[in-house]
Amino acid sequence: MFEAILAARERLEGQAHRTPVMTSRTLDERVGAAVHLKCENFQRMGAFKFRGAFNAVARIPVGDRPRGVVTFSSGNHAQAVALVGRMLDIPTTVIMPRDAPRIKRQATEGYGAEVRRYDPATTDRETLAREIQAQQGGIMIPPYDHPDVIAGQGTATLELHAQVGDLDLLLVPCGGGGLLSGSAVAARGLMPGCRVVGVEPELADDAARSFRTGVRQTVHNPPTIADGTRTPSLGRLTFPLIQDHVDDFATVSEAAIREAVRFLFYRLKLVVEPSGALGVAALLSGALKPRGRVGIILSGGNIDGPTMAKILQDEAD
Repeated sequence: MFEAILAARERLEGQAHRTPVMTSRTLDERVGAAVHLKCENFQRMGAFKFRGAFNAVARIPVGDRPRGVVTFSSGNHAQAVALVGRMLDIPTTVIMPRDAPRIKRQATEGYGAEVRRYDPATTDRETLAREIQAQQGGIMIPPYDHPDVIAGQGTATLELHAQVGDLDLLLVPCGGGGLLSGSAVAARGLMPGCRVVGVEPELADDAARSFRTGVRQTVHNPPTIADGTRTPSLGRLTFPLIQDHVDDFATVSEAAIREAVRFLFYRLKLVVEPSGALGVAALLSGALKPRGRVGIILSGGNIDGPTMAKILQDEAD
């Protein structure tokens, strides 16, 4: 898999943004470590998902591309596949929950995808996607459980290492595990002494439970503000990679997630969605006690105005 990540880096050259790394003296003083924030909120379409989507879709043979692509996503992968489809002139159909953030649905439609909405309380999104795929004959590009998607996501850690050098600790948000598994494999290949820790909301802790029990656990539509982590479980590919390459997990409360979003907004002037702020939440809340040089992947910045306003207003209340 490490070799696949290196190949993905070459494929993404000139396509993905080389996102900046930011630091904060205030953050360093509060947590007692030197923290490097990899700002994937500045990636194309606002999240790391572009990396995996482009790597996977670009590998579809030219002769198969008219069949189109089908996927399912709460938002960031949806936008990424839609954008890549527009770039490569490939039609895309995206299955999205009715309660997905409006900004993510509108962006997906704006990139030209056909959006099919469903009720997550009554419908399994992957089953629905498979039914639509069977009807249309499209090629399925799932949001995380796909080798080319995982390899593409791992390029964010390759890039972070090139920018700041070796790390003692890498914190990565975890939903379905594509970013975490790719990041962990990349970290092992580049800096074997670096501890890799996945971070989840307490309300969506299926990956942490899976990691600790050795058995894939599930969660159904968890009520967390971190909508990018509402995946039902780790994937069949991501779970064993996480078991083999991740050192530990941390979970954080909804209050800690909101505080991290506020901290990034006020202190660093960064707009980061709740899912993207999980690593910072783990440090600020004390869920992890870091030391040395720490990397955190801020996975995305696609948060709508009303949600951000409510998070910021919470502090005033």
